Amino acid sequence: MKSVNIYIPLLLLLFLAGACGTKKSDGTSGTLSDDALLDTVQRRTFNYFWDGAEPNSGLARERIHMDGVYPENDQNVVTSGGSGFGIMAVLAGIDRGYVTREEGLARMERIVSFLETADRFHGAYPHWWYGDTGRVKPFGQKDNGGDLVETAFVMQALLAVHQYYAGGSPQEKALAARIDKLWREVDWNFYRQGDQNVLYWHWSPEYGWEMNFPVHGYNECLIMYILAAASPTHGVPAAVYHEGWAQNGAIVSPHKVEGIELHLRYQGTEAGPLFWAQYSFLGLDPNGLKDEYCPGYFGEMRNLTLVNRAYCIRNPKHYKGFGPDCWGLTASYSVNGYAAHSPNERDDLGVISPTAALSSIVYTPEYSLQVMRHLYGMGDKVFGPYGFYDAFSETDNWYPQRYLAIDQGPIAVMIENYRSGLLWKLFMSHPDVQRGLQKLGFTAPQATAEE
Repeated sequence: MKSVNIYIPLLLLLFLAGACGTKKSDGTSGTLSDDALLDTVQRRTFNYFWDGAEPNSGLARERIHMDGVYPENDQNVVTSGGSGFGIMAVLAGIDRGYVTREEGLARMERIVSFLETADRFHGAYPHWWYGDTGRVKPFGQKDNGGDLVETAFVMQALLAVHQYYAGGSPQEKALAARIDKLWREVDWNFYRQGDQNVLYWHWSPEYGWEMNFPVHGYNECLIMYILAAASPTHGVPAAVYHEGWAQNGAIVSPHKVEGIELHLRYQGTEAGPLFWAQYSFLGLDPNGLKDEYCPGYFGEMRNLTLVNRAYCIRNPKHYKGFGPDCWGLTASYSVNGYAAHSPNERDDLGVISPTAALSSIVYTPEYSLQVMRHLYGMGDKVFGPYGFYDAFSETDNWYPQRYLAIDQGPIAVMIENYRSGLLWKLFMSHPDVQRGLQKLGFTAPQATAEE
């Protein structure tokens, strides 16, 4: 396959350049209003999943490198989790009129057609596929089968799409019915590995359960447990959540980081990377959400974000550029490969990942907008045709013009949730989601199930 750059038409580039016409030549955001800035960033990021999509599947390429340098046999690789985020970003773009409703429906039909025929493993999707064939591309030697966490990210998106189209035209209702079938075919119970009260991340048709990764909280995987409980066909008992995810209450661990209170135990660290505050909450609305382990998920995730910001402002390793207008540590590209940057000296490599602060806009709008304006003012060094590049380091003078789907998606989705709450409203309105939350003992003002 030729370089992905051929899928960026010249006219599109000229249009995108014009979309930033209010930006002053000195690199500042000038008089651009908050809403105009948000729309500019959301539109550009949407284009990663629209113009930059793999053409056969309509799904998100794992990565797009504007320098044209890729790992071998990588340009047609699509990502399931990143595509889930991208589906939600596209849905928001349809609703905003970035593309017509007809164009959007055609893209969603292409995506669902691919998902119906691509490799699945007891209903669960792999981490990667080859987009031109639908066959699995191993994420690792033994990771060549079902990935239940990435599957949950896809299903979170599809349930939102289902709600968007369920009351629409006959063609839209038909697509919603096809989505419902995919949702019902995921065998969440199989991933308990013999009816244990915990969910396992991976299963391989060749290696079975050898990866041996039972998932406990807290991390990005909350949505997996909620959807597993919500399934109308293969729903897991509530005990799987309480004993597996919450480990009979061991998930509760009140502590302070950077002087800010956190209530939950974060796996392997006092405060995790910011994608832990984002991936599960692209559809799951944290506002008013609580259960017996967390008195308020919005407050907890806001505090996790504030810890990240406070650490970067304190900047104990004295990196260049860190401060109130430039913070955000999460998993992304790094100066030496890929790393889960976190607010501690071990995992802080001096790399700012724009997705960290920007996808936290629902929790810290004033602070996230401050970062957005600063980064936008940095110009083409960090801002390209598909939005902000994945990561940079001022200390190392490192500014790769590269994107990752799993980081771009949350930016567009959370900007939309901040602006309208669209994805939250859609996902939380699904009757199965409502029943799943009730089953696990959640309080959620947005979810009142009808028996």
